[in-house]
Amino acid sequence: MNIEMEMKMNSEGDPTTSWPLLSWLASCIMVFGGVVPYVPQYQEILRTSNTEGFSTRVCLVLLVANILRIFFWFGKQFESPLLFQSMVMILTMLAMLHLCCSVQTANRVSAKQHYFTDLDLRYFWSWARFEDYLLFCFSFTVLSALITFLFLDSVLFMEGLGSLAVLTEAMLGLPQLLQNFQNKSTRGMSIKMVLLWTGGDLFKTTYFLVNEAPSQFCLCGITQICIDIAILLQVSVYGQETHTKYG
Repeated sequence: MNIEMEMKMNSEGDPTTSWPLLSWLASCIMVFGGVVPYVPQYQEILRTSNTEGFSTRVCLVLLVANILRIFFWFGKQFESPLLFQSMVMILTMLAMLHLCCSVQTANRVSAKQHYFTDLDLRYFWSWARFEDYLLFCFSFTVLSALITFLFLDSVLFMEGLGSLAVLTEAMLGLPQLLQNFQNKSTRGMSIKMVLLWTGGDLFKTTYFLVNEAPSQFCLCGITQICIDIAILLQVSVYGQETHTKYG
């Protein structure tokens, strides 16, 4: 009887029994949490049939960063949740681009259209069809794969690739920041998206530090938090007069 009670008390009082569950929960948040900020922005575009407030270059930044991060994993195998997070984020950005292309096609007035195959840098990432963005992603992935596997044994190259991946991801909010500055408005941008960016980046940076992720990831998180705060400051400067929809 006493032995059974002691074992029960030990199992209830031992905090280590909860660590696997907490670790699994944190991993799930890391994998799927990055998608959540784009739900309100997706809904906003659907509701207004207008993409002007959202910079599709955010999608460009995240697609490039996560494709590079996946190849970085082949040379330096970091936490698996971060790898799965990249795969989920790529699918999410493609979904955002598909919606933006559909809305822009429906609203298009000019007959002049631009395509990836035109190879005209003036209209880079301003293409008419969703297929053009898919073609870019495929071409970039193939090129990245060839270069990575050529230099897979080079520690210097792999460290540089990792730094490039996270530096690119750190610039996630920069296109939105610049677009707001250019428009002198945050109309059409979901404030919920930016708030969720900020909360997610705080969680992510803490996760990196706790799990001793490569230093590149920690630097990325800190930079993203700074940009998030700058965008929120833009909301306070521009938003009171021009941003009437808080969602």
